[in-house]
Amino acid sequence: MKKLFSFLAILGIILASNCSRIPENNDPVIGIWSRLEVKSVSQTQKSSNRQEWIFNDAYLGRYHSYNNGQLEVLTDFKWEEEDGVYTISYPGLENRLNDVVTMIEANNETILKATDGHTLATRE
Repeated sequence: MKKLFSFLAILGIILASNCSRIPENNDPVIGIWSRLEVKSVSQTQKSSNRQEWIFNDAYLGRYHSYNNGQLEVLTDFKWEEEDGVYTISYPGLENRLNDVVTMIEANNETILKATDGHTLATRE
């Protein structure tokens, strides 16, 4: 009887572990993307703004914005992909609209191009 109970317990564990597998996400957007803008404030001074998106495989990510090397914004974001179009939403930032982008290859770089034509970010 102990052998039968042990066998059923092992069988139950195997069945339960097979049912709870998380599908693997190998989306090409996963990784670190950034954009750097440098502007001249005066003839001797420059201002820099760096934005960084870190996409993970759980359809979430982390967004950073630095102004002259100082962290100004740090928040999480959600992303989804449908037919090659990525939508990035920022639930922690009420004044920021969703970004809708596509991934393209240009000049040996992978770029997230916004629907209005500007480059959102480049893969690092």
